Amino acid sequence: MNQATEKMPVLFVGHGSPLNAIEDNRYTQQWQAVAKKLPRPSAILAISAHWYTSGSRVTDVAMPEILYDMYGFPPELYQVKYPVSGAPELAQQVKHLLGEDLQVDNSWGCDHGAWSVLCRMYPQADIPVVQLSVNRDAGAREHFQIGEKLRPLREQGVLILGSGNVVHNLSRVSWAMRGGYPWASEFDRYVRDHIIRGDYEPVIDYKQAGESAALACPMPDHFYPLLYVLGAATSAEKPTVFNDSCTLGSLSMTSYLFD
Repeated sequence: MNQATEKMPVLFVGHGSPLNAIEDNRYTQQWQAVAKKLPRPSAILAISAHWYTSGSRVTDVAMPEILYDMYGFPPELYQVKYPVSGAPELAQQVKHLLGEDLQVDNSWGCDHGAWSVLCRMYPQADIPVVQLSVNRDAGAREHFQIGEKLRPLREQGVLILGSGNVVHNLSRVSWAMRGGYPWASEFDRYVRDHIIRGDYEPVIDYKQAGESAALACPMPDHFYPLLYVLGAATSAEKPTVFNDSCTLGSLSMTSYLFD
């Protein structure tokens, strides 16, 4: 893995529908714009909501398989190619930082939570990617603490990318809605306002938001990648908020860049 001289920002992306991989819209345009502003990463550590495992796991294969882990979408989505390489050295560094409880698991690959975003940000697929799973056995604070442990990777030019959604309730999705339900917008604002103030405790303890949190995060798999990113950020860094909106009723596209 090449060493970079510039510290990398850390990024959380609300990835939304897999169709963003093939659609040109306001969300994908912002992903492309952000990528152009970033220093070029030496590698990417992707923390995708779609790899939700018992314990923490990491891939270390030289050529990860591209996973089409979504169902019922148009055929052209399954024809998207993203032949990215892996970064075994980065995987070993992650294992060093997180300890022996982290398992290497190459039964996974690069899932759509990662490649549907990266194929728009870095369409040449020329930056190595390692995936780290979201540990379903860990609580919210533990996810934040994992992010803190990963922070030194930024000094080596690694882009830590969390991919999920602040609001993610597929049972309430309305394909006809352009915005969000009131409860979705309420929870999205709750999280955004605390992050902008640098007050992360109410975000870590997100359930204190009450009914809006219960509806926004019936499962925490898509929310937890945000906590890794908050942990990897520093208190001196002010977030840039982009794609600040809800869509399809019950998805938030709101994304955060810390640099």
